[in-house]
Amino acid sequence: MPRPELPTVPGVLTSAEVARTAHFIAASQEPTGALPWFPGGHTDPWDHVESAMALSTAGLFNAAGAAYEWSRRTQRPDGSWPLEVVESSVTDPAADTNFCAYIAVGVRHHYLVSGDHTFLLRMWPAVRDAISFVLELQTARGEIHWAQSADGRPAGEALLSGCSSIHHSLRCALEIAELVGEPQPDWEVALASLRHVLTAHQEAFTAKERYSMDWYYPILGGALTGTAARERLRAYWDDFVVDGLGIRCFSDRPWVTGAETCELVLALHALGETDEAHALFAAIQHLRETDGSYWTGLVYTDEKRWPEERTTWTAASVVLAADALSRTTPGHRIFVPDGHSAGLPAGVDSCGCELSLSP
Repeated sequence: MPRPELPTVPGVLTSAEVARTAHFIAASQEPTGALPWFPGGHTDPWDHVESAMALSTAGLFNAAGAAYEWSRRTQRPDGSWPLEVVESSVTDPAADTNFCAYIAVGVRHHYLVSGDHTFLLRMWPAVRDAISFVLELQTARGEIHWAQSADGRPAGEALLSGCSSIHHSLRCALEIAELVGEPQPDWEVALASLRHVLTAHQEAFTAKERYSMDWYYPILGGALTGTAARERLRAYWDDFVVDGLGIRCFSDRPWVTGAETCELVLALHALGETDEAHALFAAIQHLRETDGSYWTGLVYTDEKRWPEERTTWTAASVVLAADALSRTTPGHRIFVPDGHSAGLPAGVDSCGCELSLSP
């Protein structure tokens, strides 16, 4: 299949620089197809897929295909993956529901970029089984336990950022189900229930207000849109955004991180806030190295990189943000809300509760 045109963000990143970043990710791939955080580091199912998405964006279809084959091959009978693997050895057997659901986003993205329907059919059982596993951990109210222990016990708490990401995964899974001719009406109900709790029942989630991900993930995952989304971003903008550097991972720490900044870029892009998205994308380039890799973050009070890691998933977030800003490949649409995220009117949910996920 033909390789797509590579993203270019004028004045920030050239297509050659984007290619260099993608090749940095590919060079970290293990012979099994796994994409660890860095060579010799651990692999988790979510960041592995995020890195595979960057490979697809750059037209590195063989490497991306090997990554998805790793996911298909290592999926457990219940539809889950272990939370952490190091060089094929399971180091944490628990299952994170958000991590497991994200395979749907990656598969949908690869299909958008490549147009490979055979790939879609081959990966469908893995997507179907992963979503089935995740929805077994959905409560009657709609939130989803963040994890299941190795002995099968639900975690007992739900996370706003994780459930927002699952909302995105469910949207993608429904698109895939339609494309392969196996619609899943029960998933539609689960999606509406999840969006209901995300927008109207803040009390369902463990409070993590100091985390920037809890700020923007309801928007990135497509649960919160339009005016409500813009109001949420404005209300906490000064808590997290550091002009010229990116965004803090935690509101009370002088630490800006590349992946969180690029995810906010994607959320802003989905809302059409292009000027602020471009400014943040340009700001985070201080983390870039000449080989195309990116440091995870910077403690800006003492100008120290921390942790001293150049992670594949940080690099991947840059590639995906560049594609969104430039609208180069069809994959740039993956973070834009679609019909599956519009099942409930903004501001009111299915039981008549007023919107609570607001400033």
